[in-house]
Amino acid sequence: VQLQASGGGSVQAGGSLTLSCTSSEVTLRTYVMGWFRQAPGKGREFVAASTRIGSNVYKTYYGDSVKGRFTIPRDNAKNTVYLQMNSLKPEDTAVYYCAADPAIKGSDYATEDEYDYWGQGTLVTVSS
Repeated sequence: VQLQASGGGSVQAGGSLTLSCTSSEVTLRTYVMGWFRQAPGKGREFVAASTRIGSNVYKTYYGDSVKGRFTIPRDNAKNTVYLQMNSLKPEDTAVYYCAADPAIKGSDYATEDEYDYWGQGTLVTVSS
């Protein structure tokens, strides 16, 4: 399964950017979806996840560094999951990856090894 991530770019600190993640192979509606990022010289960091808890009802989770600034909405009609990023900071500069998995237990949504499918990454650069 291939995921296509897009929407990266350059933005000034305090600005906003929205990333998109879609698939032409599977319906993402039932998948656990996650966003991770990797800054230069650092490991991959959990950013956000969305898990299905009912018909078109999702629970969302966020990494501590992005809580209150990022959200992970879905548009099931477009088979797309977004990462809405507000109040961006220079430390948000990274390559952002979307990930998907049919099922993840408990709190493992923040663990990159739990995800079977990954997008190619999209670069976000935030300047001060």
